[in-house]
Amino acid sequence: MTYLNSLLLATMNIGLAIGLCAAALVVGAGVVFLVLNNVYKKREKKRAEDKLDETNVRVARMIESAKAECKQIKKEAILEAKEQDLKLRNEFDREVKEKRAEQQRVEQRLNRQEDLLEKKENELARAKESVEAQKQNLQKKLEEVERTQAQVARQHELMIEELERVAQLTKDEAKRILTEEILDETRHDVAIQVRNLEQQAKDEAELNAKNIITLAIQRCASDHASESTVSVVPLPNDDMKARIIGREGRNIRAIENATGIELIIDDTPEVVILSGFDPVRREVARITLERLIQDGRIHPARIEETVEKVQKELDQQIKAAGENAMFEVGIFGLHPEIIKLIGRLKFRTSYGQNVYRHSVEVAQLAGLMAQELGLDVNFAKRAGLLHDIGKAVDHEQEGTHIQLGADIAKKYKENAMIVNAIMAHHGDVEPKTIEAVLVAAADAISGARPGARRETGSNYVKRLEKLEEIAKSFHGVDKTYAIQAGREVRVIVKPEQVDDAQALFLAKDIAKKIEAELEYPGQIKVNVIREFRSVEFAK
Repeated sequence: MTYLNSLLLATMNIGLAIGLCAAALVVGAGVVFLVLNNVYKKREKKRAEDKLDETNVRVARMIESAKAECKQIKKEAILEAKEQDLKLRNEFDREVKEKRAEQQRVEQRLNRQEDLLEKKENELARAKESVEAQKQNLQKKLEEVERTQAQVARQHELMIEELERVAQLTKDEAKRILTEEILDETRHDVAIQVRNLEQQAKDEAELNAKNIITLAIQRCASDHASESTVSVVPLPNDDMKARIIGREGRNIRAIENATGIELIIDDTPEVVILSGFDPVRREVARITLERLIQDGRIHPARIEETVEKVQKELDQQIKAAGENAMFEVGIFGLHPEIIKLIGRLKFRTSYGQNVYRHSVEVAQLAGLMAQELGLDVNFAKRAGLLHDIGKAVDHEQEGTHIQLGADIAKKYKENAMIVNAIMAHHGDVEPKTIEAVLVAAADAISGARPGARRETGSNYVKRLEKLEEIAKSFHGVDKTYAIQAGREVRVIVKPEQVDDAQALFLAKDIAKKIEAELEYPGQIKVNVIREFRSVEFAK
């Protein structure tokens, strides 16, 4: 019991000691915690202060860096602004220099034009003075002839008596002989003078005309196409001919009925020939046949569908071609139907020359010549473009292309002077304006250019033979030769029958007869040659 009490007491003491120790540990731990907490707070405060100082230093550095960077950016911005300002000034100076240079070039060009105009005016004045001087000289010579005739009249009576006495001639016979001698001498002198004056005037006029026409042709360049009344469609093989003909000929009949063009299928390998006078229908048939061959489906329903589609596409192409011609020439305000008719000329040929390109070329040539002469350029171009408009419908309507073209121009309210230019370009009526004359000249230039037109060999030979026959029909002509494709005829005369003065009038008479009886493009030079040869043999 005592042991248990002692054990219990010891245990309690131990528990108490343990509790005291635990309490002491708790108190010590709290003291230690407070001490450590105080130390930690001091350290944290110092660390915070250090961080704050470091942050302040860093902020100060960042501020300094930002200030330095701002200064650098400001400096760079100033430099960039100065560079931009310098660049703008340089560009402005360059533009000013270019404008001044352009202004100087314009002034120089205007000065050159003024000099050229002044030079032309001076040349024209000199030409007028020369013509006046020649007229005065001719007048003086005529007065001298009159004085000579007066002297002859005064001496007439004395010569009659002398002739009657010496030659034993009557008064009428002597008068006739004397008159013939004086007339022959006077005619010879006048012919020589007229030939010299005419040659000088021709040289000056020909030089000015050549300059204007050459300049117009030089500034006008256009392409030319040569076509005919037939078109050829190539085939991939001869078996395709049977498919085009069809069973009992139904396909070929369908094509001919839909297009109005005759198909010629013969022994010619791998080709089909389309024949017809309407160039638009022939083009429709050609495109239709090519598409059918390419597609491979050839039957009446497909043929009619393709023809209708091609006709619509070709109508659009015709309208576009007319507008292109209008823009190429530089005229506006044409009636839409006239534009379509101009486009149809693309498929029309005359003597192998494409009428569409010919009309554009005539318009350009007439406009350039009108510009050189100081005339109405737009009027000349418009008349030149429309001068052959009648050829677009001459295969559908009766009448010449000139009359049809004039009717079309009247129908669509074209100017009366345009109508006159259309009617006068082949000399059917008198031209009322200089521009109408230029249109006729441009038409002749375009048609007479080598290679522009072609004619059959038989017609060509007949024209040359007719030319030689006309020249040989005059008295005193020995031989005639048509050379340079009919552009020149050389006439060799008999020297004992034709003298130099008569050769001048003979050339004029031959030229007039050629103009009256022969149709030809351009002009024909009549060259009369008189040569006298004396041959003797030494024996």
